[in-house]
Amino acid sequence: MRVLLAGASGAVGTPLTRQLIAAGHEVVGISRSRTNAERLRNAGAEAVVADVMDRENLLAAVRGVRADGVIHELTALGTTKMRDALQGTNALRTTGTANLLAAARVVGARRFVTQSIVFGYGYRDHGPHVITEDDPFGEPVSGMLGGAVAAMRSAEEQTFSADEMEGVVLRYGLFYGQDSMTSMIVNLVRKRRLPVPSSAGFATFVYLEDAAAATVAALEKGRAGQAYNIVDDEPVRWGDYLDTLAAAFGAGRPWRVPSWLLRPIPYVHALMTTSMRVSNAKAKRELGWAPAVPTYREGVPLIARASR
Repeated sequence: MRVLLAGASGAVGTPLTRQLIAAGHEVVGISRSRTNAERLRNAGAEAVVADVMDRENLLAAVRGVRADGVIHELTALGTTKMRDALQGTNALRTTGTANLLAAARVVGARRFVTQSIVFGYGYRDHGPHVITEDDPFGEPVSGMLGGAVAAMRSAEEQTFSADEMEGVVLRYGLFYGQDSMTSMIVNLVRKRRLPVPSSAGFATFVYLEDAAAATVAALEKGRAGQAYNIVDDEPVRWGDYLDTLAAAFGAGRPWRVPSWLLRPIPYVHALMTTSMRVSNAKAKRELGWAPAVPTYREGVPLIARASR
């Protein structure tokens, strides 16, 4: 296929561009930066320079481009302060999705794949229940994270309801790999500045290369109107994950602290006190995908080796 990819130079977009080209697809990457656009061209992709949040600018930039599918991989996470990053990501999932759907019509695409995240199932302790795509997603949430969940719901609803468009949604787990967010966490662990709350729950991760591979599979095989959980094979307690990370980098074991001590950092507190076990069975069954890095036990050593 010929694919218009928004977020082609991001954490998922970088390996995704490489994997799409390796699979025989043509990639047209959207970038706000001329420098990143040049990097995309050097990687074998075409590039257009545009701001997805500026509808007229975007539509003008893609006029004359033709594509079979559009992939939305834009977030603002890892680029600025957490509160601003959340607000920026919310805007990309609401207004950004609407603008990209308009661009999809301009380029003649019939397939639209967008990113979401498993936290749309709710920032809370889900207990031993194994979450599947049939569980409620995007239910209203109060407080700071209400806007984030509403934005996830908006992106999905827009994708599924778009006229004459085959919409597919990917609900990713937490990313880790060769990216700025993982590097930031490693740095905090090394400095022993990322404690583990006593009530820390189970987290669900996915290695970045595996997330990209699942996205290629979803573009090729995903059923229209369907969502897929893109996670690895085993949920892990935050303490075990961060202990493994610390050991791999020769750092001290993270401190254990009462949960209330993290309340001044609301997003970190919400992240680490949420507990969920998420199934990837549907993605395996329908997309023919399975994570090459099945758990953090294999993934963390890969990060450590790459850093050396």
